[in-house]
Amino acid sequence: MFSIFVVEDDRKVRDELVTLLRNNGYAATATEEFTQVPEAVIASAPDLLLLDLSLPMLDGQLVCQEIRRHSQLPIIVVTSRDNSMDELLALERGADDFIAKPYDPPILLAHIASLLRRSYSDRPEPAQVFAGVSLDAARSEASFEGRTTSLTKNELRILSLLMRHKGEIVSRYDIQAELWLSDEFVDDNTLTVNVNRLRATLAGIGVGDSFLQTRRGQGYLLHDPHEGQA
Repeated sequence: MFSIFVVEDDRKVRDELVTLLRNNGYAATATEEFTQVPEAVIASAPDLLLLDLSLPMLDGQLVCQEIRRHSQLPIIVVTSRDNSMDELLALERGADDFIAKPYDPPILLAHIASLLRRSYSDRPEPAQVFAGVSLDAARSEASFEGRTTSLTKNELRILSLLMRHKGEIVSRYDIQAELWLSDEFVDDNTLTVNVNRLRATLAGIGVGDSFLQTRRGQGYLLHDPHEGQA
């Protein structure tokens, strides 16, 4: 599980960010003290930093610069200071990405996933398991009852996202945002085709039709057919 450190002085925004990250499978922590931010970030040793620029004690640009002097930690600036000079300065001082507020949560999550993938491409992810189906993201393989199949890039992204939300409905929009990380244009029809291909691939190793379910007008979810049974 990747860990993300949040530096945001607005309590409401900070709490929303931490909740969003935790709900999407990340270990999220945040600071409520802003006098020694670089030291707190480096001591926490997260996998990624979300950094606001408008802080009560320090300028976020200087925080970014100081962290970059001591660490190659991936940094995404998330700020209401959205003019081009702020963005240019943040990137020059070591930020890897810049997102202006107000942000769309699925887009922010897509930027986070993309930067983590680029930064830790050689770091194996632990297998995810649900209802007897095991996903090995590092090998792009799914297994069920001793049988294994390879997944395409889009099949992997869809199944990984649904695995992170086991038993919960994931909207079509959120899945499309995940697939936007690829070079393929994704509209509603393309998404339906990709989901149906994933179903067929899983069926090839014996996974039943009830595992990946459609909720009309809402999205998709993974279902454990044995849930609730004695």
